[in-house]
Amino acid sequence: MLSCVVRRHRLVVGAPRWLSTCASSPLPPHRPPSSDETTLRTKMSFKGVDGSELAALLETPRAVARPKAFVLFAHCFTCGKDVMSAKYVSAGLSRKGIACLRFDFTGLGASDGDFANTSFSSNVGDLLMAAAHLRDHFEAPQILVGHSLGGAAVLAAAPRLPECRAVAVVGAPHDPAHVLHNFHADLATIEQHGEADVELAGRTFRIKKQFVDDLRNLGGESHIADLKRALLILHSPLDDTVGIENAAALFNAAKHPKSFVSLDGATHLLSNRKDALYAGDIIATWAERYIIPK
Repeated sequence: MLSCVVRRHRLVVGAPRWLSTCASSPLPPHRPPSSDETTLRTKMSFKGVDGSELAALLETPRAVARPKAFVLFAHCFTCGKDVMSAKYVSAGLSRKGIACLRFDFTGLGASDGDFANTSFSSNVGDLLMAAAHLRDHFEAPQILVGHSLGGAAVLAAAPRLPECRAVAVVGAPHDPAHVLHNFHADLATIEQHGEADVELAGRTFRIKKQFVDDLRNLGGESHIADLKRALLILHSPLDDTVGIENAAALFNAAKHPKSFVSLDGATHLLSNRKDALYAGDIIATWAERYIIPK
């Protein structure tokens, strides 16, 4: 049986029927959906915390009339929504009947804005805006997933999202300020001149003092102990970017229900497809325990 999706006030054939519930109000700007055998992918955009237009991709399972729940994914520092870890976590969720929204933070990937004017706090703000976008047009996210610094961001955002029931982090630092080691040699220049051009993973980014100060002023781990959501920590013992001791510190700081899964042999970026798929399947299976189908 054919089903439809509302594209503003116009029906498009071939998408899950549940999206037609948005017929009473126009959807945000997006391109016609693309798909494979199991997943429907719809490009869209929403306003970030500073008003910049942020590029997003919503993946929904084709095999169900309506997703069991929605997940919001936060990518790693200076990465983007299309990195391997994001793709395969989303794919794993889709196979379990769960929809996933992933997006590019301000100034990264296909999103507008200036990365130099962002901070960890503005990343958290972008996440809250993404959650509001889901809430307004689809359904609020019950699960948050974050990779690396994105993991620290979802841990900070979760207490401010009442619908969030669980959080999963992959290769996440215990302290967001851990990311400063990536450009430690440039910190003196940033302190002296207020900014510096820093090379990260072969690309150049302008880092301002406000970014550094924001990380240093976050303070403590009380938000982890007070998370009041289920927590899943996935980390590789061989991670040479964010050491395994960060996973131990997160686990010790959190209260139950909490779980740890070792991504044995994986790199920080889950550059091996098998590792990324494994992480995605684990998160999807774990998430099913905490979602409440609508």
